[in-house]
Amino acid sequence: MRMTQLKSIADIQTGPFGSQLHKEDYVENGTPIVTVEHLGNRVFTEQNLPKVSDSDKARLSKYTLSTGDIVFSRVGSVDRCSYVDNSHDGWMFSGRCLRVRPTETVDSLYLYYYFCLEETKQFVRNIAVGATMPSINTKLLGEVEIALPNLSNQQRIAAVLSSLDDKIENNQKLNDNLQQQAQALFKKWFVDNPDAISWKEGTFSNLIEKTISGDWGKDSPSGNNTELVYCIRGADIPEVRAGNKGKMPTRYILPKNYAAKQLVDGDIVVEISGGSPTQSTGRAAAVSDALLARYDKGMVCTNFCKALKPRAGYSMYVYYYWQYLYDRDIFFSYENGTTGIKNLDINGFIETEPIVIAPEDLVEKFDAVCQTVFSKIYANGMENEQLALVRDTILPKLMSGEIDVSAVQL
Repeated sequence: MRMTQLKSIADIQTGPFGSQLHKEDYVENGTPIVTVEHLGNRVFTEQNLPKVSDSDKARLSKYTLSTGDIVFSRVGSVDRCSYVDNSHDGWMFSGRCLRVRPTETVDSLYLYYYFCLEETKQFVRNIAVGATMPSINTKLLGEVEIALPNLSNQQRIAAVLSSLDDKIENNQKLNDNLQQQAQALFKKWFVDNPDAISWKEGTFSNLIEKTISGDWGKDSPSGNNTELVYCIRGADIPEVRAGNKGKMPTRYILPKNYAAKQLVDGDIVVEISGGSPTQSTGRAAAVSDALLARYDKGMVCTNFCKALKPRAGYSMYVYYYWQYLYDRDIFFSYENGTTGIKNLDINGFIETEPIVIAPEDLVEKFDAVCQTVFSKIYANGMENEQLALVRDTILPKLMSGEIDVSAVQL
């Protein structure tokens, strides 16, 4: 096994500068641009992707992605990266990212997994510059030392690890499909239903009994902040929706606040601060007993979120109605804040956005279907946790040679 610097086995490219691409250049249909928030586990997440026209893609062709590239976050979480597979070939990357394009002397998947090592991640975090917002550049990343076995063993190591990630991604696709089926059923029963014209009209205030603010507490016991809880953030909402446990932080809050803010089955957590030019605030995740059972402590939402408490029996109806409106970009019109972070006027939305209120018997049938959907989603999520644990356990052992891969068939 030999050591070499990344710059000797890959080309490293910074994304386009802000002056080359503006928000106003984005189009509804075009080539997707990967930003930091789209860097997922091995592959990109595909929600709220900005897109550019064919003419802008041609103008910025040097920032195109090809299969086998690795995309890194250039700012913030600088240890994050994703692998470009065949389905994302031809996409582009933003100025907040770096593209690593390996040469033919190294297996690109092996190189991706090498950057998944906690030791490598820590090294990248350590070389980043900037106290408040860490950042890396092509020079810093290029000096990272890479341990390279022979090419066939690189391919064997990548094959072992990718077989686990393939199964994880398949489960994620199943969960995405289950969510889409539930959303399609909601639309069929409650939006496209010809009987809906005779249903009562109202607002979400008719279905939501109250909203509860979040809490962030302290990172360690301090004074009366003694209750250790999990805090679901806006960043955790996609993971929860996908059935994953995610990396929800724990915090210490006041016991009386926990008693008032504890999340229970049927609650809905909504992000009220954050968003981006292409992603509004208002993202939501449903809380269920199946979700709460996966954590050894109680749960609250952070103060950048709010919890909705729908009327009994209407939780799934409210959740999927909320998601239906979110997918239609309704929430952009309820935001305020011109620069930086955006805030959702959640009370204004709840009190004024017109909705129809379906009959209880139909809502009850829909809820029963959704309970089955959520059970399957969380079962797949739990399997993914176990697969990820196996992958992360054997990763350093494969990279160090502790596990012999010479017998692995390619």
